[in-house]
Amino acid sequence: MDEKVTKGGISVETEHLFPIIKKWLYSEKEIFLREIVSNACDAVTKLKRLTSLGQVHDIDEDYKITVTADKDAGTLTVSDNGIGMTEEEVQRYICNIALSGALEFIEKYEGDDGADNGIIGHFGLGFYSAFMVSDKVEVITKSFTDAPAVKWVGNESGQYEITSNYEKEGRGTDIIMYLNDDENDFLNRSTLTEILNKYCSFMPVEIFLSCSDDKEDMEVKAINDTNPLWQKLSSDCTEEEYTEFYNKVFSDYRDPLFHIHINADYPLNFKGILYFPRLNQNYDNIEGQVKLYYNQVFVSDNIKEVLPEYLLMLKGVIDCPELPLNVSRSYMQNSQYIKRMATHISKKVADKINSLYNTERESYEEMWKDMKIFCEFACLRDQKFYDKVKGSLLMELTDGGHVTIDEYLEEAKEKHEKVIYYANDKVSSAWYIKMYNDMGIKVALLDRGIDTQIMPLLEQDKDIRFKRVDSELDESLKGDGEVVEDEELSNIFKSFGEGITVKFESLKDSSVPAVINISEESRRFADMMRMYSMDGKMPPIPNESTLVLNPSNAVIKKLLDNKDEAIAKQVYTLALLSQRPLSDTEMNEFLKSSYSLLEKLL
Repeated sequence: MDEKVTKGGISVETEHLFPIIKKWLYSEKEIFLREIVSNACDAVTKLKRLTSLGQVHDIDEDYKITVTADKDAGTLTVSDNGIGMTEEEVQRYICNIALSGALEFIEKYEGDDGADNGIIGHFGLGFYSAFMVSDKVEVITKSFTDAPAVKWVGNESGQYEITSNYEKEGRGTDIIMYLNDDENDFLNRSTLTEILNKYCSFMPVEIFLSCSDDKEDMEVKAINDTNPLWQKLSSDCTEEEYTEFYNKVFSDYRDPLFHIHINADYPLNFKGILYFPRLNQNYDNIEGQVKLYYNQVFVSDNIKEVLPEYLLMLKGVIDCPELPLNVSRSYMQNSQYIKRMATHISKKVADKINSLYNTERESYEEMWKDMKIFCEFACLRDQKFYDKVKGSLLMELTDGGHVTIDEYLEEAKEKHEKVIYYANDKVSSAWYIKMYNDMGIKVALLDRGIDTQIMPLLEQDKDIRFKRVDSELDESLKGDGEVVEDEELSNIFKSFGEGITVKFESLKDSSVPAVINISEESRRFADMMRMYSMDGKMPPIPNESTLVLNPSNAVIKKLLDNKDEAIAKQVYTLALLSQRPLSDTEMNEFLKSSYSLLEKLL
């Protein structure tokens, strides 16, 4: 039996296709206005390009797009004075669904580099989005070639008629949309202004809005900025302009900490401005926002995929003509190009941090409280980012200053090497901090949860060790007093808590009777347990604690003689209080014993 092969093309009947366009072309109906205005912008951009290439001469270059709402007629019109169309082009582009004229234009006039010249092009179905809100659409167009004007009229069933040799003044195209009765909201100035501001605020051709109910004396001005900040060279922008742009685009009354102006070329091709917002608290408003544009046409309000996960607090705009105009979330999540963009942005952020550190150290230190948690998180998530910025990471000191690790170690090298003493809380550790400061040793303030996580990374990379001020006594704090051992007094103190080790050590500061030291390892384990505990309560003091009694202190000297248990308990509780908050029971006992001691003094 002979085989028979039949080939053909799939036909689509317009009466079946148009209902789909009307209901499902875009998820938001309002996007139709973006598409129609974008096509008008495209038409102007094409004519501009022909003029620059010398293909066209003596053209009136007062380019503009006008959006006109007529409530009485129930029409919304988008007019441009761009390239226009001949009858043949109307047949080719309007009467054939998904045949975009941009590709053919680029091939004819531009060559391989045409895509870089701002011709939007990738619309295809863009014109037909008008039928999402319209029963009938008219296209009146006149080519820049002075060919006769043409009128095209189409309805929602896909039927159309063309009138040749139509009368029209001037080149360009008018798209007249006869809105459905239930779409009349698109004739209100407030609605149109909101949509145009959202999608068309930065289109490269001036856009004007005219409504039939406008007052005659209303000021006429373009609703868009045709030359947005990201299209300019950073050297041509002032700090005031960057701040004003941020305040306007993101409606944030607080000025950003800093900005990053990006102008990436081959193999990437995108521009943008990213801002580091000012934060009130550690986790205040950490959700950023990146607006995506396509040749100044708004695409999406928040594209997180262009940022590494550890930089999601950034706000900004990205203009990328390499991405499809109707980019999908799944495309963004799986695109290698997007991943390369994220890597490039991470590098630019690292470069900016280093630049601020090297050239604006004073203001950089002021920014650090807002930047710290995010910089450290980025370092934990990305080794390459850490390698780039590690020399610019700051530590806040308990005296309010800021230093890098290298600066801290350089200053401390005569007293101790490769050790950084720190405190988690200036109040509870005040006694310890004072002892170290009195000996000329500065103490870093590491008071955020992420500090515990980044310390191992820094220790391994720098070959150093972080030690909390209550973990051990530095040799410089110790005095030259005689070695004392008193087993009876030791046993009294040991009776106050389980697992307490008692040690006698003369301190240079004779005003301190006793301190409690907890090993760094034990303390870090306790911090980790607290971090992951359900109630977040402070765990009990670890067993690996050492009570250091200072025989140079007058109180301890007397205790060595009289072994007063009440005084000893008071000394222990005061030392404990400098370690952690007292429990309810401990606080009641401490207050009771304090009042009792006061009575004895009277």
